[in-house]
Amino acid sequence: MLDIEIDGEALQVAEGSTVIEAAHQLGVYIPHFCYHKKLSIAASCRMCLVEVEKAPKPLPACATPVTNGMKVFTHSPLAVKAQKGVMEFLLINHPLDCPVCDQGGECQLQDLSVGYGYDNSRFIEAKRVVVNKDLGSLIRTDMTRCIHCTRCVRFLEEIGGQIELGQANRGDRSEIMPFIEGSIKSELSGNIIDLCPVGALTSKPFRFSARTWELARRKSVSPHDGLGSNLAVQTKHDKVMRVLPLENEDINECWLSDKDRFSYEALNSAERLTKPMLKHGGEWHEVDWARALDYVAHALNDIARNQPAGSIATLASPHATLEELYLAQKLTRGLAGVIDSRLRTSDFGLDGQRQGIPWLGMKISEISQLDRVLVIGSFLRKDHPLIAQRLRRRARQGAQVSLLHVTADDPLIRLHASAFAAPRELPALLAQVVKSAAEQKGVSVAAELAAVQVGEDARRIAASLLSAANGAVFLGNYAEQHAQAAVLQALAQQLAEITGVRLGYLGAAANSVGAYVAGAVAQGADDNAARLLATPRKAYLLLQTEPELDCVNPRAAVAALKQAATVVALTAFKSASLMEHADVLLPVAPFTETSGSFVNGEGRLQSFNAVVKAQGEARPAWKVLRVLGNLTGQDGFDYASSEDVRNELLPEAPAFVAGLNNQARAVCSAADLQSSGKGLQRIAEVPSYFADALVRRAPSLQKTPDAAPPAARMSAATLQQLNLTAGQNVRVRQDGGEVQLPAQIDDSLPDGCLRVAAAHASTAALGAATAEITVERA
Repeated sequence: MLDIEIDGEALQVAEGSTVIEAAHQLGVYIPHFCYHKKLSIAASCRMCLVEVEKAPKPLPACATPVTNGMKVFTHSPLAVKAQKGVMEFLLINHPLDCPVCDQGGECQLQDLSVGYGYDNSRFIEAKRVVVNKDLGSLIRTDMTRCIHCTRCVRFLEEIGGQIELGQANRGDRSEIMPFIEGSIKSELSGNIIDLCPVGALTSKPFRFSARTWELARRKSVSPHDGLGSNLAVQTKHDKVMRVLPLENEDINECWLSDKDRFSYEALNSAERLTKPMLKHGGEWHEVDWARALDYVAHALNDIARNQPAGSIATLASPHATLEELYLAQKLTRGLAGVIDSRLRTSDFGLDGQRQGIPWLGMKISEISQLDRVLVIGSFLRKDHPLIAQRLRRRARQGAQVSLLHVTADDPLIRLHASAFAAPRELPALLAQVVKSAAEQKGVSVAAELAAVQVGEDARRIAASLLSAANGAVFLGNYAEQHAQAAVLQALAQQLAEITGVRLGYLGAAANSVGAYVAGAVAQGADDNAARLLATPRKAYLLLQTEPELDCVNPRAAVAALKQAATVVALTAFKSASLMEHADVLLPVAPFTETSGSFVNGEGRLQSFNAVVKAQGEARPAWKVLRVLGNLTGQDGFDYASSEDVRNELLPEAPAFVAGLNNQARAVCSAADLQSSGKGLQRIAEVPSYFADALVRRAPSLQKTPDAAPPAARMSAATLQQLNLTAGQNVRVRQDGGEVQLPAQIDDSLPDGCLRVAAAHASTAALGAATAEITVERA
């Protein structure tokens, strides 16, 4: 620790700290633009100049390291004169358009110019004008306002992982611009809007829709992935206008993914369902709540009384709140029905063998302390952008991050080692790592691994994990949805035990863990989501689910709904699939219009309240389920609030849910490691902006490259083998369904594989995401 004095106040700071960090520790504000606590030091704006005793001139506080006995003066005449001089230069070319600037009212330059600017200008030459840049559908530019702090440049390189912006030219001709005039493709791009201290980078969807002082601010939690990012939702006249990050170092730090930031646009979609609807004679009619609920209650009771147990099935979205999932399973089981929320899962081999609830295996903040990591089966930067940025930062600091996957997509992480294989060969690839780890550690190799041939990449990954002081093995979304997910977990569990690292699941949805807590998963081997669709039931209750897009096998989902006598959808949106296959549509509120809770990947319980009133006649889903419980004659549905529901499930609302455990009596045999089948294999990832009902309806997100319509993507060798040409339309067939898609070359894919995205209307006619597939010239 070093002694320092700032403005006459003494304190001790850690060696290596800068003056600005010491000042913040003391609560002293030093004006700045380019400095940010999460970014590297640029010292380019010079606004933080301070006087240091015995220094010949003012020094930048952000780049000046503390020395023992240093005396700093932040508001001395010399420091203030220097800061005012810098401000004068910053304002030389800045336009005087604050009244029409979208940053007005929350602009750092505007605020600091009041204290450090002059009321007139000595600059009489013509101001320069900079041409605006097209950065895509999310970010609007006005580059004449740019003060070249380079926060955006540093963020995209250091946090986003890719250099997409740079500074060209010198002096007063400097410009921030994209390379080759391209748009920004980062899944974290919206953060540069927050970082920009002026109005050079603003939100394109929010632009000119409201002023900051008109907005009410409410806390909330993201409903998308297993992180549970904390949100500051800004509203005006009961309409969500903007979503910003709410800083929480333990979860999302001060960042948001673009999915979390811009999906609010869907809340005002033209597809919003605002009144209950009944289908009669093939025609839809708007009805009142009493009639709709009475119809549903009678239909469910008739089936429960007159049909065998299990004739009613509930398909629940893991994006629903904890309270909604709990009441859905309580209602369903009260009617002798079955429920599952693992809609994208293919392999349920661990049901009945699992101990506790699968989870991340650690706190999210602990990812930033890992020194060795292996990620298995994950489109990491797209599925989990904020976890990816933590691993990216650790890799830059020297941690070894390795990846096993079915594509060579660039995670924008400095990988220590990586290996890629076709889907049916992924278990054998992981088995190589397990066998190598056992051999290197000198422990016995399991019998099923005896014949496995170990490659060099597997040896490097095994050696890396064996050298871990604090390591982890993570199973990603693709690994959990794999046709041999149980085998992958068995091998990952063996690897974690051999190497002494922790095992974790990167949860795909906001309540992937919460669904287990609520009991909204199958309790019997034949009650899982796949069986609920393979053996059609008399009635389906759909909780915020669009089966054609949310299930691993859309053809099976549609076939099951067609054979059902009654299909009831609790949904916020009218989708074409629901309008065709449902009998009743009950409008329920999305997360911004209801109260509830999410349990994120680390088991943290986060509750939130509604930030706006529900649109039209929409009601919170927990209230609808409570009324259905009463109307069907069940006991224990007398709740006054969502807190009552939560407290029944989790008394005293613990900060972290207990009973999490990734250990399972999982086993794999030698047969599981043999590649079976010779046909073309489908790689069916769920693109980030197709993953749930909200992002699918956010117009700005749907204009990004990540939301491009699916294509039939394959390696050049596979394309040639099939006698096809890139760019031509091809006919893709699977499980009796077919679609036409353009063929594209994707050399990140193993030979013998066809990459066709799931969860999109253009590919919903295909079958299971893990089934073999054929392709031919259209």
